Amino acid sequence: MPGKVNLPLSNYWNIFINGYQGYARYLWQEITSPSFHNYFYWLILVSVFFLCLEWIRPWRDDQPKFRKDFCLDAFYMFFNFFLFSLIIYNAASDVVVVLLNDFIAAITNIDLQSLNPMRNWPMWAILLTGFITRDFIQWWVHRLLHRVPRLWEFHKVHHSVEQMGFAAQLRYHWMENVVYRSIEYLPLALMGIGLYDFFIIHIFTLSIGHFNHSNITVPGYISAGVLGTLIGITIAGGHLEITLINDPSFMQQVSIVLITTLGFGLLLGPFMKKIFNNPEMHIWHHAYHLPKHRLYGVNFGLSLAVWDYLFGTAYIPYNGRDIKLGFPGMEEFPDDFIHQNLHGIRK
Repeated sequence: MPGKVNLPLSNYWNIFINGYQGYARYLWQEITSPSFHNYFYWLILVSVFFLCLEWIRPWRDDQPKFRKDFCLDAFYMFFNFFLFSLIIYNAASDVVVVLLNDFIAAITNIDLQSLNPMRNWPMWAILLTGFITRDFIQWWVHRLLHRVPRLWEFHKVHHSVEQMGFAAQLRYHWMENVVYRSIEYLPLALMGIGLYDFFIIHIFTLSIGHFNHSNITVPGYISAGVLGTLIGITIAGGHLEITLINDPSFMQQVSIVLITTLGFGLLLGPFMKKIFNNPEMHIWHHAYHLPKHRLYGVNFGLSLAVWDYLFGTAYIPYNGRDIKLGFPGMEEFPDDFIHQNLHGIRK
């Protein structure tokens, strides 16, 4: 028989408070103690890497090294990626997951998390499932941001970019964190995606997002080879619970990385730009002038391009390197952080 619904609010308040207290300690530890599992320094490392690529071989030669609003976007990067986003994940999402799980258990005697089949899955399967699930949810949320007028007012901040570069990925209104994270974190948490798993997925998607917005162009076989290199390094280090060789020597580890790099480059290269988002595709998402039959936007994929091809929203009519970016009316749109983040809140 289902039990009575008896959920003491004090328990959830304690979870909420403990989440933020834990985050304060985590924030201090993150900045003062660099490590391999450190968001702060990974964000800096990935950003510097793409900045160097943009300087060495830019796609748009006439664009300044420090493009228009570069400093504004750099501030957005740390505010949205490191502060606001992680605060919600560490505290608020914990409360929602526990609340939902307790509510269902109280009325059905079913513990959703105890029934989760992913608890015993290997690391690579958990990460792959979490990545695909998260990206699919984000694709639909992104469409909502363009389709619902109220949400579009918030999303205009991201589309106010006039010169594209890697840091533009994280220029977006703080309300997008609320919309995206509220919808995506709950299913991920119920699936058993923990903070460490989310860290790996988050860094991977950060890199893809930086790439999509960068002022570079890369052939598919090269980007596929880079992906193969990263996967090879994680396999050789035993981080994905894939054991090809027990206690491999250094040369065996190098061989694994070389094989995955060449294998991915040759096999996945021809299809890479149909599977993963890329600068040539994403530039059209930011186009000022949209086709008449696609007035609500095109190319909504964040990491994966496959959703746009599956659902008919892919659009690359020609090389869009020099197209005008933005949206009609952006000439009157605020150009500073404060007023951009107040936009949409009040008329």
